[in-house]
Amino acid sequence: MPDDGMRLLTSPRVEPLLRAAVEHQGGSLLSWSLDHVDAAPEHSTTATYLARIRWPHGERTELLGVSARTGELSASDARAEIFDDGNRRVAVWLYPNDPDLVGLPTAAFPERMADALNSGGVLARPVTGAQLSLSMIGYRPRRRAVVKVVVNDPSEVFYVKVLRERLFADVLGKHTMLRDAGIPAPEVALATPEHLLVTRELPGMSLARALFEPGDPCTAEDLIGILDAMPPAVAQLERRAPWADAVGHYSRMVSATLPDAADELAWMADEISTRLARYPQGDEPTHGDFHEGQLRVTGGRIVGILDVDTIGPGRRADDLACLIGHLSTIQRMNAEQEAKVRDLLARWVPVFDRRVDPVELRLRAAAVIISLATGPYRSQEVDWRQQTLQMIRSAGALVRQVV
Repeated sequence: MPDDGMRLLTSPRVEPLLRAAVEHQGGSLLSWSLDHVDAAPEHSTTATYLARIRWPHGERTELLGVSARTGELSASDARAEIFDDGNRRVAVWLYPNDPDLVGLPTAAFPERMADALNSGGVLARPVTGAQLSLSMIGYRPRRRAVVKVVVNDPSEVFYVKVLRERLFADVLGKHTMLRDAGIPAPEVALATPEHLLVTRELPGMSLARALFEPGDPCTAEDLIGILDAMPPAVAQLERRAPWADAVGHYSRMVSATLPDAADELAWMADEISTRLARYPQGDEPTHGDFHEGQLRVTGGRIVGILDVDTIGPGRRADDLACLIGHLSTIQRMNAEQEAKVRDLLARWVPVFDRRVDPVELRLRAAAVIISLATGPYRSQEVDWRQQTLQMIRSAGALVRQVV
């Protein structure tokens, strides 16, 4: 099996590389811990580390990133520092200088972000870095980042998507397409040469939060309706493979970190792939990553839809299955919250069953759960084993309903 770097980057053997990289930057590594792991088995591994570093000007905790590949390093790896441990070459960088996200240094520092907003004429007045509050909403090293920007006095909120160059024009076009069709996607306030997409905050609250407020956050019919309202042009976009197409890949990823579950995962992946093979690809306009974190609601109705980067042709069952998969794997709920989610699923799923094939829906939802089961380990959750096993059991229950 090709050495994808997983064993090196997740073991103490990585320390000499981290130490060399820090010393190259003029610092001294005091301590480190694994923060996040992204793996493409047999191809590549990227890991980030929280590192305590002594610099000439004082001590700081920094985020270090390292990428290893089975073959040659990529063109963008050259933007990082290349180190050789005698067996392989790896790319190492210090946040925010991510080699694939050239706009991240702008989005990470208030003064630079203020300059970008001022240059783009986004606000009615110029602002300084002192008037901005930045918070990282999500960071997938070498893939994407989302930064929340709050402008103070008076308050305005923006979200900055930090994108890879090859995806930028496509994502911008998708936002425009949906907005022009009346779909409540975020309004683009600024697109920069560094591949930053600055969008205005949508109204309402996240469905992920509204789930636990009194009453129903929206109806199952609303959820189907926002998807069915997408313009036909979405079905002409480039096709994105549904989650179920990669169920074998994700099952192997989970098995690599939890070998005891390998047989169960292999069985599920085989059942899902075999049984879904009889369904055509589908040409309905779809969201592609439809879950509770992507929707804004108010007054029991949907008022916004986020992360439209993934829209394209597909099957409605994929979108509804994605939502079921995510709702079935929410972590750290109390008993009351668990009961609320179970109740919503019990009422929503029968409505979904009338819109799409119930067998397909469950198989695709199980595939989504298996993809999500990579998350606790990637994020290095303290109880990642237990979380992962819970997800595997949830996926297995769905598959066994229909086989």
